[in-house]
Amino acid sequence: PLTGKELWRVEERGQHSASTRPVVGKDMIFWPTGFAKGQLFAMKSGGRGVFTSTNMVWTTKRSVPNKPSLLLIGDLLFTIDDSGIATCLDSKTGEQIWNERIGGNFSASPLYADGKIWFFSEQGKCTVIEASKTYKVVGESQLGDGFMASPAVSGKALYLRSRTQVYRIEESPKVAGN
Repeated sequence: PLTGKELWRVEERGQHSASTRPVVGKDMIFWPTGFAKGQLFAMKSGGRGVFTSTNMVWTTKRSVPNKPSLLLIGDLLFTIDDSGIATCLDSKTGEQIWNERIGGNFSASPLYADGKIWFFSEQGKCTVIEASKTYKVVGESQLGDGFMASPAVSGKALYLRSRTQVYRIEESPKVAGN
């Protein structure tokens, strides 16, 4: 960041318009390659120059998101693809632990908070699951007319922007005597 000098790069010509940010952790970079026949790459971090297949740890083509970002929680990598299929992968091996249809279409990135993962669909449905090796829905709700934007958090407040509304969700402070 001090000089702007390039340290390394990945040249992937098979896809286009990668809009999902990479996730870095566990000495690896997890990178959805973009639209067309997208793939998810897990690459060793470090090194210099152009990354090649020697940097690749694993890849998958199943249920790879084009728009929603990934979540790396401990050794687990969680995804939601654009068509509403949530997946949990072992980040070290790429082994699929579970793959479940939540339903709906997704552009917003999932949110990790309080040990749970929150998914917000383009149809306005919020699905909350446990962030674990076992798929378990712990809550669902319906808000407004759909979410294209990723949620934001400030303090203890959750901010959600639907197509026509902005929501602030926060537990009200307890008032003495109530």
